[in-house]
Amino acid sequence: MPAIKIGNRMVGEGYPCFIVAEVSSNHQQNYDLAVEIIKSAAAAGADAVKMQTYTPDTITIDSHKPWFLVGGKDNPESWKGGKSFYDLYQTTYCPWEWQPKLKKLAEELGMMFFSTPFDDTAVDFLESMDVPCYKIASYEATDIPLLKRVAKTGKPIIMSVGFASPEEIDYSVSILREHGAKDIALLHCVSMYAENPPIEEINLRTIKDLGEKYGVVSGFSDNNFGTEIPILAVAAGASIIEKHVTARRADASPDARFSIESDDWRKMVDGIRRVETALGKVHYGPANEAEAYNRGFRRSLFVSKDMKKGEIFSMENVKDIRPANGLETRYLDEVLGKAATQDIELGTPLAWPLVEGMETRAKT
Repeated sequence: MPAIKIGNRMVGEGYPCFIVAEVSSNHQQNYDLAVEIIKSAAAAGADAVKMQTYTPDTITIDSHKPWFLVGGKDNPESWKGGKSFYDLYQTTYCPWEWQPKLKKLAEELGMMFFSTPFDDTAVDFLESMDVPCYKIASYEATDIPLLKRVAKTGKPIIMSVGFASPEEIDYSVSILREHGAKDIALLHCVSMYAENPPIEEINLRTIKDLGEKYGVVSGFSDNNFGTEIPILAVAAGASIIEKHVTARRADASPDARFSIESDDWRKMVDGIRRVETALGKVHYGPANEAEAYNRGFRRSLFVSKDMKKGEIFSMENVKDIRPANGLETRYLDEVLGKAATQDIELGTPLAWPLVEGMETRAKT
């Protein structure tokens, strides 16, 4: 599977998982809170912190027609009293003037900083900040004009494919490649935004399939509460994990209920690193001294009765038993029917010098 370079990090199979802390709207338009979250993400072991770069006017329009209500035209009161998208984004966007300062802070703390743009002006702004890569949200995975603009930067692109169909993913990936994107990562994403997501609907096998089908780095973006699934995702082959982080789940941010706090974030990171250690590398044979010792309990060929010189080896005086001090059991047929070169006591490991005609054969 391919690997890509993001900043100074190689990301892909065989490299440490790239763990991204998604701040989303958890900053609540409070700069000090944004700083607190970024510091807590660094303390929790995040490799990168990610923001979202939009304003209400770059992501929607100011309209209260039914289809612009967050609850939907058929159920306008289902969330926040029928608030419009514009009203919602007015309270959740990250002020753009913060982002260069937050990038500087993240880098001082040893993390990368990048963002999800939602229109061309956001891409232009982020290019002026020289971000190392771009994230495409699952909702924008079919926004072809945006994909073209981001691809033209030539920088690595991490795209969540969420609820996109295979045909939509095919087309979007082809657009990215046609317009200059060379380093692409696709993230399986389950966008239920649930506190207790049904485990049977997570479908982590999709991670590996994405990588194989499109020849890209693959990973998992978790838009749900909890730490178990991201850890399992790494065991399933994820090279990138994206997870929402918050200072306090009790805060009023729309994303807080499915985000995790710093302590849980640290547990998740530690769990991921432990899984990576357990995955190790492709290895056959004993892995350590304990295994090498235990290999001695394999079966081998032993003389099972006292024998005289010239006596013929047979199933009456040779046994395939533990431990492994004698000839390997695969040589049983070669030994049977041949004569003993000397007297042999019961319990003697069978060896080639004891077998007539085989005295000079090395033990294998």
